[in-house]
Amino acid sequence: MKLRMENNVKLAPTRAAIALLAISGLALAGCASGSRGGDTAAKDDANASAGLLQTTPAATGLAEKVTWNSTYGELASLDPVKAFNYPENTIVANLCESLFQMQPDFSVQPNLATGADTTDGTDWKLGIRDDVTFWDGSPMTVEDVMFSLNRHIDPAEGSYWGGGVVANIKSIEKTGDSEVTISLNTPDYTFPSSLSTIIGVVAQEEQREAAGENYGNPDTGVMCTGPLQFTPGNWKQGQSITLDRFDGYWNEDRQAKSKQVEIGFVVDPTAIANGLSTGEIQGSYDVPLPALGQLGSSSTGTLFAGQGMQDMAIISTGEGLFGDPAVRRALTRATDRQAIADTVYEGTGTVSRSVVPQSAWDAIDGVAELRDEKLPDLSFDIEAAKQELEAADVDLSKPIKIAYPSERSFYADILNEMANGAKELGITLEPTGVPSAQFGAFFSDPEARKGFDGFVTTNYLSAPDPLLHLISVAKTGSDQNYANFSDPKVDAALDAAIGESDAQKRAELTVEAEALIMAAQPWVPVNDLAVRMYMDNAITGAPASFVYLYYPWAADLGAAE
Repeated sequence: MKLRMENNVKLAPTRAAIALLAISGLALAGCASGSRGGDTAAKDDANASAGLLQTTPAATGLAEKVTWNSTYGELASLDPVKAFNYPENTIVANLCESLFQMQPDFSVQPNLATGADTTDGTDWKLGIRDDVTFWDGSPMTVEDVMFSLNRHIDPAEGSYWGGGVVANIKSIEKTGDSEVTISLNTPDYTFPSSLSTIIGVVAQEEQREAAGENYGNPDTGVMCTGPLQFTPGNWKQGQSITLDRFDGYWNEDRQAKSKQVEIGFVVDPTAIANGLSTGEIQGSYDVPLPALGQLGSSSTGTLFAGQGMQDMAIISTGEGLFGDPAVRRALTRATDRQAIADTVYEGTGTVSRSVVPQSAWDAIDGVAELRDEKLPDLSFDIEAAKQELEAADVDLSKPIKIAYPSERSFYADILNEMANGAKELGITLEPTGVPSAQFGAFFSDPEARKGFDGFVTTNYLSAPDPLLHLISVAKTGSDQNYANFSDPKVDAALDAAIGESDAQKRAELTVEAEALIMAAQPWVPVNDLAVRMYMDNAITGAPASFVYLYYPWAADLGAAE
């Protein structure tokens, strides 16, 4: 298996054309049919997803400074192995590069690595570029690559990426002056895709060792190879972080289009909307839902709808009524998920047909008809929901308690819609607000989840491969299998897919596994989410798709004229 270094992303010719497409993308997202799976409506929704944007017009000039905003607030650290959330990843992606790189069209291409070869899916030989330097001018070496990969394995480093793919790594060895061989315990033909995430990021060993416990903080920072660089002192805690163009960047074709990018930490939706509409803030991903109306009619910039890899879902804890697959299936079909897309997400959501967002599948050819054939029908149908509920083997008189972060009221709106569907079935669903500080523990501490049947998530694919997300959600013992869901047929299907060398056959096997998982629904999928991005008229170039957690999006930002 080999990956070639090519960029196949096509840019639209003008900003005016892209603005029109952005508007039409929002309209498509809002008009998608509520029927899903096993019928022609599924194809219509796939077409809606395909209408969303991947890119914006390329910058035509070098900008002096761009002001952006991090909607989810301030990052905790610049340390790549601690980058496992929106604030950290959105910034680290511009500083520290990975061996492979996810592109705006969700393809994966060699980056700091020149390619990857395997004959059995277990031993992977990676060529390493020999023309890359860190910001201090020193060369990136094979030793830096090995050190960075091993940080995820070393318990002392406390990597947030230590499970899953990393746990499958058996050894990392230097097998040439510019070659590293990574051996896995079991075959994984998707491995290069995982190396496009933080797992594949390379940082300088010398600076990491010298920084010690201060590594990644505002005074010490990191030493990486990306198109933008961080200078200690440029992180003003509580306010913003400023990234500077790295003029010595190895890839001349992809040098930063702005001399500086300042990223603020404003989280209040009203302040974000006002800042963007006045130009005080020139751009933002994850535009808050309450700001969509104001920004959608703004004359100072454009609100873009991009292809996403996010979905909103309800995760089962495995307890109570919601622990029964028949109850979960019934609630999915009793919930008007199109109403949620139209009202809560204001047309920037589409009804989910799977726990895998549609855009991730749109990037893979040759499986659409198979998915239409194999995936269960999840369309809004109360009578079908009642039939599903007949298979339940639990006491239906008990309430279903679903937790959500109380500060995010839109989750209450979603759960209230689901509660309406539950009422039609003669069962009770109780949305329960939990303070955000407490709610965060639901994803790491089983004790925090006790007493709840489920909890909400706005989740995303870490790598652009549906198979990896399905493994994370539904394989026995996987990192996001919060219900302790275990099905030998599902495990076998996932193992068969990841061990298949032929890409087309692997995709087909992934669909087979997906169909089994969606029959059980350890997660109840609600809506696939479009990327909501706003840019001032003075700037352009940022990718519109959901790659900003792993791709150096800020390097593409530049002057519009």
